[in-house]
Amino acid sequence: MLQEDKIDYKSAKRGSTLDVPPDLSQLSRESRYNVPGSVVTASGYQTAQPAQATAASTAAVNVGDVRIERAGNQRWLVVNRPADKLWSPVRDFWQENGFLLDLDQEGLGIMETDWAENRAKLPQDFIRSTIGRVFENLYSTGERDRFRTRLERTASGATEIYISHRGMVEVYSTKEKDQTVWQPRPADPELETEFLRRLMVKLGVTEAQAQAVAATAPVQAAARVTTVNNVPVVQFDDNFDRAWRRVGLSLDRTGFTVEDRDRSQGLYFVRYVEPVVNAKEPGFFSKLFGASKTEASTERYRVAVRSAENKTTVSVLDSQGRPDASAAAQRIAKLLAEDLK
Repeated sequence: MLQEDKIDYKSAKRGSTLDVPPDLSQLSRESRYNVPGSVVTASGYQTAQPAQATAASTAAVNVGDVRIERAGNQRWLVVNRPADKLWSPVRDFWQENGFLLDLDQEGLGIMETDWAENRAKLPQDFIRSTIGRVFENLYSTGERDRFRTRLERTASGATEIYISHRGMVEVYSTKEKDQTVWQPRPADPELETEFLRRLMVKLGVTEAQAQAVAATAPVQAAARVTTVNNVPVVQFDDNFDRAWRRVGLSLDRTGFTVEDRDRSQGLYFVRYVEPVVNAKEPGFFSKLFGASKTEASTERYRVAVRSAENKTTVSVLDSQGRPDASAAAQRIAKLLAEDLK
């Protein structure tokens, strides 16, 4: 678990001197959280489960009216309160942790922070500690993080809260090290767990209880990429209810925008933004007072979730619903499999 002093975020928009990576997510969102049991919710299942482990691949621990559930390396909260009573506390939570919100749409059940830098990662040497407070933004970790929070109502009236992390890292693109580009880096489950723990405290759980619950080891449920009828698919052992929510969280983590969903058909309608790495490093002063931009291409896909008993197959379809065997579909399947481990 991350230590308290290892997280100290500063929003990119609090000052004009913090370099901001290209924004890859400003696309329309149309997912819903306020119609439990309909074709657009990821939560048409009963969540009133006991505190002990409920299945081989999912476990839950209750603390008051808040419980944390987990499957593989994924965790989420289930809170026995209406979603509209949780929205303001969750919004306040992100602001208290140093973030501004780029997306704040209660009607969709989605909020998303802007890109922020974890200043706790900066080296605290003598020079940094003496002049860093004056010229703070001359120092950079070369990493940026943003977090998406998704609230979904359940059939029992509770609310599920998902937190997904996306990260970017600035790397040199030439041997001379005179140009840099921003590249995606893997989602950090440890960061997600830490913010879930902090959110539990915000919602009334004691610090000691939250630490004990978040420290429980995840249950491993391996996912693998294979081929069915010459089409890449992801397979793992889980029933449909758990598989549906796990795939939804993985889509949030891996750069997809979920435009719509049809749970009755097991379909996510998504757009995937794949960055074109061609941004050049700006000059010294332009880096201080501006940000470079990166082009991005967007494609639409459908992600199909099919389950038989406790075995699930996830396949990538094109925008017309046909099986997709392209190189892009293979990359998407690999991304999902890696996140679902």
